[in-house]
Amino acid sequence: MDALSPWAAAVKNLFHGQDLPILFRHDLKGYIIQVHHLANSLWISVTCPNETQVILRPAYAPNDQMQLEKIIKNQNGITILLSATIGSYRVKLELPDTEKPLIHYTTTLNANAPLLVPFWPRDMVITGPNDSSRDSKGTIHVSQVGTRSGLQYLTFDEPADGALLYFQNLTALNDFAEATETSLGNVVGGTWPELGLALPPTLKGKPLPPHRDIILSDAFLAFSSEYPKDEFMQAKQFLNLLGDIYVPLPKPDTAYYGWLDMVDQGLHDLEFSHGCWSHGAEQDYLNAYVADYQTPPELMVQLAVLLPLTDYYDWCKADLPAMEKIKNGLDAFYSKELKTVVRFLPALSSELSGDEEQLKPNVMDSWYLHHPLLNLGRLAIRGDKQSTQLFLDSLGFTIKVAHHFNYEWPVMYNMQTLEIVKKETQPGKGGEKDVAGLYALVMLHAWQLTKKNKFLLEAKKAAKTLQGKGFDLFYQANNTAFGANAMLWLYKETKEQLYLDLAYLSLANIFKNFQLWECNYGYAKNYPTFFAMFPLNDAPYTAAYEEQEVFAAMHNFLLYAQDEDILPSVSLLIPEFLKYILNRAPYYYPPNLPREMFSEEVKTGQIDHKLWIAIEDIHDGWEQSGIVGQEVYGAGVAFGIIPRHFYKVPDEDFMIYVDYPTAGYHYRKNHVSFLLKGNERLSCRMMIIKKQGIELPGFKVTGHEKAQTALHRKDGHVEYALQGNQQIKISWKW
Repeated sequence: MDALSPWAAAVKNLFHGQDLPILFRHDLKGYIIQVHHLANSLWISVTCPNETQVILRPAYAPNDQMQLEKIIKNQNGITILLSATIGSYRVKLELPDTEKPLIHYTTTLNANAPLLVPFWPRDMVITGPNDSSRDSKGTIHVSQVGTRSGLQYLTFDEPADGALLYFQNLTALNDFAEATETSLGNVVGGTWPELGLALPPTLKGKPLPPHRDIILSDAFLAFSSEYPKDEFMQAKQFLNLLGDIYVPLPKPDTAYYGWLDMVDQGLHDLEFSHGCWSHGAEQDYLNAYVADYQTPPELMVQLAVLLPLTDYYDWCKADLPAMEKIKNGLDAFYSKELKTVVRFLPALSSELSGDEEQLKPNVMDSWYLHHPLLNLGRLAIRGDKQSTQLFLDSLGFTIKVAHHFNYEWPVMYNMQTLEIVKKETQPGKGGEKDVAGLYALVMLHAWQLTKKNKFLLEAKKAAKTLQGKGFDLFYQANNTAFGANAMLWLYKETKEQLYLDLAYLSLANIFKNFQLWECNYGYAKNYPTFFAMFPLNDAPYTAAYEEQEVFAAMHNFLLYAQDEDILPSVSLLIPEFLKYILNRAPYYYPPNLPREMFSEEVKTGQIDHKLWIAIEDIHDGWEQSGIVGQEVYGAGVAFGIIPRHFYKVPDEDFMIYVDYPTAGYHYRKNHVSFLLKGNERLSCRMMIIKKQGIELPGFKVTGHEKAQTALHRKDGHVEYALQGNQQIKISWKW
């Protein structure tokens, strides 16, 4: 028998074989929801169809008696007022959707005196049927790591009773964290059967202030009666339950930022800042980090900037000298000995410090080979001859490595001998599991370019090795996102369900690594965090480069999905991520942030607070950021955003900006139309952006055949709030 804490044992005893008084009862789609007031706690019990009980404790008064003061029933729930020695509680229970088993409760405490919280028990216990001594058994598939979303996705295994997504809206707990100087990282967790939220202990001696309403919990629970029998069903169920919670979840407002000005500043600093470039082997090369002159030039860095610059060039058709500078140095990364491009510039590889495993000659981090090849392939498909040559000449070596490792890449290997340098990310965790998806996308680009079926076959073989990885597939965010693209592409070509399932599995791994809450304590008061993406499973920060690449990959995913019947939750969640990255990405640029939030100690290079080059790392609100460095290879943020969200109108002095993805953009004289993606229950911003000193004409905007209301802003732009998933038509008269 699994060991129980005293709190979990008490719950099991209380809710087994007892006839408990009921304050509220509601039956919802096979789930029985009840509220009980007993001794020092208020309880919410949810009985599943096969009688598994989910017991929640929204209000708790340690070593005390809690008095019931008032019950207020309303149309979709109940509000209960209680009092105890420590203060007064208000618990509001809501049922947001009458068609789905979804509950939401909020607990507010008004303390009578300054209150320290040295310990707080978790707020959820899973137990067996009321009339049985049997314990429920289950599996926790996803749980909060660091400051990611405060969620847990779990299945009820014995009895087989479906699944649950527990989601703590940590945005609502900012006042608690700010007052007590505690972090909201890792507050949702626990071990079966005692799970959910435990308030962070106030170890620094900072109390909750008295006579002030402080939210202690804002929890959503979404249930499914379907028991998912494999990883693919689990991935789809996780995405669907997350979508169900996301709709009623309170979300922060977004703002419009002057991306067109920021891209000009970024271009200037990229081209003219000495800290961005090094000169070696008779060429100029981008540094990985500002003022990092110790590390030899890396191919990944050059192409990670060149590709977004090419996107921006295709949009603006302006002269971009940095593109030619980068292209002039690419050929030097090809090794005639190995017959492939390599990571570090061969002519300067002897300068590698050897301080870390990857900083030794001929050592390749597995994804570092495939990522440049992916970008070379994308450029080759656009007709770039130099990229085509480098891409095709490297495919043989890439395939040889894939076969050698049987599509299961280690973290690092020696390029000359293929000996493993570092096998696993952590003991027992395996290597870079998502590289197979990245490799598959490289092979699909090779197939698209050459029409040779051997590359399509390679993509299929690699894709199938992603099976069995479950929620541990994710190694690095951009790799997993590119893998999702490859899987959907394979599905479109073959119509084999396996590849669509693998696409959803990849997406589920991505969405478990988001921060779906707005941190508003400490330094984070200066920047938004909602829907931020973490680059690695265990990374303690979000990063500009990986976010920009996931942003581009998610746009591509929706393009691949254009004619496919994909999960509604995916169609809902991806546009929201894209919308919010436009709201957050400006705050990777140091000029938009206060100097005091930057670390004085920088791991690589230095931070130039005036330079419009993104810092790599944004940390928890109590921690300083920029510890890793100012990443030149993350400079593509603005270059990637503008071509995807700003639409030029021929012969007119205005642009159209939409913070949702669109499709089918069509122009004819004085008219524009496009399909706005997303979900009709959520909204986005569209703006008519005028040139300085130019008046705008009169506009008529229709969606769902209805005229849309315009907001005329002080800056002269015209703004519209539009619901997703509709055809938009814009017409104008001068």
